[in-house]
Amino acid sequence: MARSRRGGLKSIFAHKSTPSSPSPSSSSSLSASPIASPIHTFSESMMEENIEIAESMIRKWNTENSNHELFSGDRREAKEFIKSVKNLQRAMHYFVSENTSHEKLVHAQNLMQVAMKRLEKEFYQILSSNRDHLDPETISVSFSSHASFKSRSSCSDEDEIGSEDEIQIAEDSVSESVSTIAMSDLKMIAECMISLGYSKECVKIYKIIRKSIIDEGLYRLGIERLSSHQIQKMEWEVLEVKIKSWLGAMKVAVNTLFAGERFLCDFVFSNFHFIRESCFSDIAKEGAISLFQFPEFVAKGKKSSEKMFRILDLYDSVSDLWPHIESIFSFESTSIVRSQAIASLLKLGEAIRAMLMEFESAIEKDMSKSALPGGGVHPLTRYVMNYLCFLSDYSGILFDVVADWPLPAKAAALPDDTYFETSSLNGDEDSLTKAITVRFAWLILVLLCKLDGKAELYKVDVSLSYLFLANNLNYIVSKVRSSNLHFLLGENWISKHESKVRQYSSNYERMAWNNVLATIPSQNSTMPPSIESVKECFNNFNSAFESAYRKQSAWVVPDEKLRNEIKVSICGKLVNSYRRFYDEYGVLLRNERNSESFVRYSPDDLVNYLSDLFSGSKVSGSSSNSSSVNSRSSR
Repeated sequence: MARSRRGGLKSIFAHKSTPSSPSPSSSSSLSASPIASPIHTFSESMMEENIEIAESMIRKWNTENSNHELFSGDRREAKEFIKSVKNLQRAMHYFVSENTSHEKLVHAQNLMQVAMKRLEKEFYQILSSNRDHLDPETISVSFSSHASFKSRSSCSDEDEIGSEDEIQIAEDSVSESVSTIAMSDLKMIAECMISLGYSKECVKIYKIIRKSIIDEGLYRLGIERLSSHQIQKMEWEVLEVKIKSWLGAMKVAVNTLFAGERFLCDFVFSNFHFIRESCFSDIAKEGAISLFQFPEFVAKGKKSSEKMFRILDLYDSVSDLWPHIESIFSFESTSIVRSQAIASLLKLGEAIRAMLMEFESAIEKDMSKSALPGGGVHPLTRYVMNYLCFLSDYSGILFDVVADWPLPAKAAALPDDTYFETSSLNGDEDSLTKAITVRFAWLILVLLCKLDGKAELYKVDVSLSYLFLANNLNYIVSKVRSSNLHFLLGENWISKHESKVRQYSSNYERMAWNNVLATIPSQNSTMPPSIESVKECFNNFNSAFESAYRKQSAWVVPDEKLRNEIKVSICGKLVNSYRRFYDEYGVLLRNERNSESFVRYSPDDLVNYLSDLFSGSKVSGSSSNSSSVNSRSSR
C-alpha cells in the first residue's frame, strides 16, 4: 500500500486546483488586514469538516468492517460516498496549497487509501457479479437501443462524474435494466479512481475480468486457436466442418462479442482515451487475431477446385464484416487486428485465383475417351456448368478478386460481341464487369472445345455426334439462362448459342433422316404408277425407316423442350412427305395379295414410332415382327 500512497499523493500534487498559493506580497497584505485571518480560519475549518464527514462515511464502509455492497439497492449512499471522497480530495489540495501540517495530509491520505480499497472492491464486485448482465450480447443490445449513452459519456472534465441526472438516465433506460445500471456504476467508480490517481488498480481488475469473458465467449462460439501447421495436416472433411463452425461464429464474434466489449470500454472510460484504448486492446486483441488468422491459415493449404466455395464463403464473411472490423478495432494499438483481417483477405484472394486456374486446367485435362451412350449430356458438362452456376452466385466477391488479375492471353482476345454483352455498361462498370464476364465466357468456351473433341468419339454415326453437341450446348444455355450467369453473359450470348443449338439439331436431322426422305418420291416426280415401282418405293422406305429408327431408338434428348422441337421438326418433314406418297400410291396396292408386307406403316404409325424416340429405351422396329408393328400401329 506504500507504493499506492506515493502514487496517490503524486497524482494529487499533479492536479493542484484553486485556491492557488498566495504570493508573498498578497500574504503580507492579508496578514495586515484585520479580516484576513478570520477568512483563512473559516476556509481551513471547512476543509477540516470535509475530512471529518469523509472519515465518517469511509469508516462506515471500510472493507474490514462492512461486508455489505455499497452499490446495491438505493444509490444515494453510493453517491454520498463518492461525494465525500471528492471533498476529501479538495481538502487535501487545500492543505497542500496552504502548507499546513504534515499530520493532516497523512491522515487524509490514509482515509483516501481506505476509500480506494472500498471502491476497488465494489468495482470488482460489480464486474464479477454482473457477468451475465454485462455479457457482450446484452451490451450490444444496449448499444443499438440506447446509443445516447455513448454521446453522453463524452462529457468534459468539468462535468460531475456519476451525476444524479446520468444515474437517472441509466435507471430509466431499458426498463431499469441491470446491465445499464451496472455500466453507470462502473463508470462512476472508474472515473473517481482514475481522477484520484488509482488507474492502475482499476484497470487491472477490469482487464482480468473482461478478458476472461471475451475468451469464454470465443470458446462457446467454437473458435479454436489452431496453428497453421495443425490446419495444414487436417483432412479436408474435418477442416470443412471447422470452416462451417467458424463462419457461423464470425458474425456473432464481431458484431456482438467485440462490438459489445468496445462499447463497454468506451462507456466506462469515456473521459480517458489512453486507458480506453489500452483496456480494449489488451482484452480483445489476442482473441481477434486468432479469429482472423484462421482464414489465412486455411488459404495457405493445398489448392483444389472442390475447396473453392468454402474459400469464397470465408472471403465473403471477412469482406462483409470489414467495415465493422475497421470501426471496432480503430485504435492504433489494434491496427494489428485490422492488418490480420486484410492479410486473410489477400491470401484468400490468391487462393481463389489459383483455384480458378486449377479448375480450367482440370477441364482441359479431362481424359475420358469413351463415347457417352445415346449422345446425352456428358458428366463433364454437368459438373462444369453446375460449378459455374454456383460460382456466379459469388460474382460480387469475384469482382474484387479478379479486378486486377490479368486475363489469359487467349481469353483477352475474345471478341466482345461474340461471347458476351456489354452494351448496357459503361465506364468503370464496363471494365469491372468485363473482367469477371470474360472469365466465365472463357471457361465455358474451354468446355465447348473439350466437347467438340468428345463429339469426335462418335465415329460410327456422325448424326449422333451432332445430337450430342445439341444436347450439351442446350444444357449449357439452359443453365446460363436460369442462373446469375444470365446477367453476366447477357442475352446476346444466350441467343447466339441457342442459334448454335438449332444448327446442331438441324445437322442431326439432315444426317439421320435424309436417307429415309430420299426414298419417298418428290411431289414433282414423274415415277410411272406401276405396281412394281410402287412396291419398290414402299420397300425402300420401310428398310430405310426401320434402319434409322432401330439405330436411334436408344438415343436420348434429356431436355423436354428440345426433344419436342426435334420430334416436331422430323414429323413435319418425314410424316408429311410420307402421307402424300401414302395417300397417292398406297391405294394401288390395296387389292394386292400380302399388301401389308409392302405398306407396313400408315402416317399415324410413323407419328407413334417417332414419339418414342429420344427417351433412351430400346424399341424394336424390325420388319420381321409384323405383330409388333400392328400392335404399335393400333395404339
